[in-house]
Amino acid sequence: MKAVRFHEHGDPDVLRYEDVEQPVPGAGRVLIRVAATSFNPVDGNIRAGLMQGPIPVTLPHTPGIDVAGTVESLGAGVNGVRAGDQVVGFLPMTEDGAAAQYVVAPAEILAPAPRSIPLPDAAALPLVGLTAWQALFDHAKLTSGQRVLINGAGGAVGGYAVQLAKSAGAQVIATAGPRSSDRVKAAGADEIVDHTTTRLSAAVTEPVDVVLNLAPVEPAKLAALAELVRPGGVVVNTTVWMPAPSDEKRGVNGIDVYVRSDAEQLAHLVALIDSGELRVDVAQHVQLRELPALHARAATGALSGKSIVVPPAA
Repeated sequence: MKAVRFHEHGDPDVLRYEDVEQPVPGAGRVLIRVAATSFNPVDGNIRAGLMQGPIPVTLPHTPGIDVAGTVESLGAGVNGVRAGDQVVGFLPMTEDGAAAQYVVAPAEILAPAPRSIPLPDAAALPLVGLTAWQALFDHAKLTSGQRVLINGAGGAVGGYAVQLAKSAGAQVIATAGPRSSDRVKAAGADEIVDHTTTRLSAAVTEPVDVVLNLAPVEPAKLAALAELVRPGGVVVNTTVWMPAPSDEKRGVNGIDVYVRSDAEQLAHLVALIDSGELRVDVAQHVQLRELPALHARAATGALSGKSIVVPPAA
């Protein structure tokens, strides 16, 4: 089969489009014919060797944490999944990913794919959708009527976070630059702060219950986010290389998010998509052989929105 792999850590040019052996599913696992994967910023960090501590991978490694595809065959002891099922999943981050025509995945991480969107587009959901859900509801315990500031709402996680917070009945203040502000507005933000021209401390004049930080801001700006939170509120942070700020005197708790695969939560997000309550935004589709160029564009900061990566027909 065709796959993209890197045999050493480094810049995007270490990625190779090459022929590899098709994997065979072991016990409890399934073989998926990949309809698409997606690009996530963590893919670039893993490739560059920046995540070898928390996410050690064996070389050569195939990237692609998200998968949407069709179950091709089953390993021993698999229940609840059948050959021919269309599925989505957040793959184990230390194992080979879905930048290939086929991938093996644990059966228990898979959820039925949405029926209301094209199957390849469903690859835009798992990692970022679960990150948004877990940050808002598992960690921040967001409830109706609360005020939430989503810092860095213009990215893929932010798009889901704005939609989910609004559907939960929260008032959403979102930061976004000029190229993503229309997308954030369409997601339902009540107020948008242009972080390129406006200081948050000047724009957010009333305390919020929750700050969700999705942006790789400098440490001083990250620490300042806690000052915007009411006593007893929470700062939830997804940029885990910088710890979430807290304020013990005012009871503001800082929580770092380490997203986990959760098939039940993923199935709930799929249900929201099929009911029309959650929209999947895809900026572009690229062919698998173009993945090295996509990584190179991401490294320059030129990517905006979610990129779907489609392998050749198997």
